[in-house]
Amino acid sequence: MKLGNRIVLAFVLGAFLNCANLAVAKSVKCKLEIAKTGSATIAGQTVDIYTLRNGNGMEVRVMNYGGVILNLRVPDKNGKLDDVVLGFDNLEQYGSNPPHFGGIIGRYANRIAYAEFTLDGVKYTLPKNNGPNTLHSGFTGFDKVFWSAEPFKKHGEVGLVFKYLSKDGENGFPGNVHVTVTYTLANDNELTFDYSATTDKATPINLTQHTYFNLAGDGHGKILGHVLTLNADNFTPTDSNLIPNGEIRSVSETPLDFTKPHVIGDRINIKYEPLVIANGYDHNFVINGKGNDLKFAARLTEPISGRVLEVSTTEPAIQFYSGNFLDGKLVGKNGYAYQQRDGLALETQHYPDSPNHPQFPSTILRPGQTFHSQTRYKFSVEK
Repeated sequence: MKLGNRIVLAFVLGAFLNCANLAVAKSVKCKLEIAKTGSATIAGQTVDIYTLRNGNGMEVRVMNYGGVILNLRVPDKNGKLDDVVLGFDNLEQYGSNPPHFGGIIGRYANRIAYAEFTLDGVKYTLPKNNGPNTLHSGFTGFDKVFWSAEPFKKHGEVGLVFKYLSKDGENGFPGNVHVTVTYTLANDNELTFDYSATTDKATPINLTQHTYFNLAGDGHGKILGHVLTLNADNFTPTDSNLIPNGEIRSVSETPLDFTKPHVIGDRINIKYEPLVIANGYDHNFVINGKGNDLKFAARLTEPISGRVLEVSTTEPAIQFYSGNFLDGKLVGKNGYAYQQRDGLALETQHYPDSPNHPQFPSTILRPGQTFHSQTRYKFSVEK
């Protein structure tokens, strides 16, 4: 059954559109809303779909399969709403979803070398789904499982609390891990992700959100004209398999220097070894600043629409990925075939392959401890 035939609460959407028009006209401040707006099936199981809306016209549509962000609509400098994230109209496609569009990534975001690590003297073997390595935890990571979802609404915020039990041995990882991820939308166009986890056995954990952005609007061409700033003086160089070699290297005087705003497409084809290895930008940048407080990580702007995305996080790093391996084979929303550079990801995280690099910030969670991290997306416009 097509999703369109399963939509409920259509009257809420109509009311929202009127509210959004008024908000754009700056004549009214509308209330935040959250509603269960539909359902579908993936792999024979029912998926619930929720829509979060605020009084400024921002709308986030999410499903409990993978915690996937299906649509994220924000206004441009003229008040026009566009969906700025990549994805699929046919929700069954998320059952494979090789680019991991929009989902929660875990237990371990990014790569683990040769699909193995040793912890407390025990060697653990993981699925090889990226050459010799494990990428985003294997073939069935957190973006391809069903989460429980509990909506909430409180003063100035609406959101969803997702919960999942990752059982001992899932994808080769040790420990029963209880994971909670909370999505919160505020009236100031902030979308916040709070991650927490506990375990009954020592295990690596590295959680992120894997939305691909195009601030011009999904299907509106490449992201090469976007302007990016990264609060990162250093990055972690890799070998030919995109595994960190253990070094922390300065970005100064390299095409990876985004400490000041720079157009993404200007240097992406320079014959600089890290760019050649990754076929573009696919690098872990070390965020400036110490401690576990929320830190500015990235600012992304699209000059024509005027849309701005600012990313803040408690994580020590951010992976900037420029859609290098989109190749036109995936048909996304409105029948658009995604080509290389049609979207980008800004994944807040710990460093790739940290379980095999003791000098990197630790990703090991032990019994009695609680993992917690937070990442915030702030949307705005500039004229």
